[in-house]
Amino acid sequence: MSGFQAEKAVVLAHYEVLSRATSEDVSGVLSARVAPDWTWRGVHPFNVHSGAEAVADTFWKPYLRAFSRVQRRQDIFFAGRNEIDGFKGVWVVSMGHLMGLFDAPWLGIRPTRKMAFLRYAEFNRVESERIVETAFFCDIPHIMTQAGQSPFPPATAQHLVQPGPISHNGLLFEDAPEAEGTATLRTINAMIGDLGTWNLGVPLEEELARTWHDDMIWWGPEGIGATYTIERYAKQHSGPFRAAFKDRTKTGHLARLAEGHFGGFFGWPNFQAVHEGGFLGMPSSQGQKTEFRVVDIYLRRDAKLAENWVFIDMLHWMKTQGVDVLERMARQQV
Repeated sequence: MSGFQAEKAVVLAHYEVLSRATSEDVSGVLSARVAPDWTWRGVHPFNVHSGAEAVADTFWKPYLRAFSRVQRRQDIFFAGRNEIDGFKGVWVVSMGHLMGLFDAPWLGIRPTRKMAFLRYAEFNRVESERIVETAFFCDIPHIMTQAGQSPFPPATAQHLVQPGPISHNGLLFEDAPEAEGTATLRTINAMIGDLGTWNLGVPLEEELARTWHDDMIWWGPEGIGATYTIERYAKQHSGPFRAAFKDRTKTGHLARLAEGHFGGFFGWPNFQAVHEGGFLGMPSSQGQKTEFRVVDIYLRRDAKLAENWVFIDMLHWMKTQGVDVLERMARQQV
């Protein structure tokens, strides 16, 4: 298979001009490199939109009015062919933080006039030198917490401004050997196969040890947090999470790819499950399935996974249970 220099160049050029965009000209900036019928998926309250103008109006204009002097601080950048469509489509993945000065209200969140870091992960499908499809996940509750307006009870793990990979080699501007990406995707798929429907039939820590290093780090979203080592991950997230849900559907991804030692996927949704109560302090869903929109990005070390950056659309999950966090916050501020 050919490399990904052309697709990476499109996305990097897009990011370069976007870094200088203002709320007044961002629609035109987006139009320069996206297809007219560009499909854009964002977390709640943004959801799905088509075309540059709609995406600018929905996300970029309000964001750039609220945050000044924005920098894109990438920690991971790679590309690959999508396993889900038979390795036909090429996607370019970027992960890191959008950092800026939080100077005006955003989504009803009160500004701090201080630095703020918006965690993001973005998947861009590139075709004929245009971005034709995007999934943009960002951690809005983390911004709320930085502004002193956390919507969640104390997390089971720890949430910080999350760093990139311990190897400091996550920016694959040059193409990595194809065999390395194949090995990474094989490891990710083995982990997904073990995960199944949470019913592999072995103790949780034993299950995890099949595909994870013992010193793994799971970098979870605001509301859950990050956790270190298999033992702590099992106790601080995976175990409590599985105990709070039942009847998990099989995994459904729109894109799954890898390059070098990095890989990842996103789903819309990834899976559904019945909430029995307790997750994020929420009550039972009374037998109704709730859905999870998720991004996972991985670092492979040798034959196992070493780090995992996770984005979950928490606000969407809560809305499927009848709680609109942003509306509730707005009412409380009246």
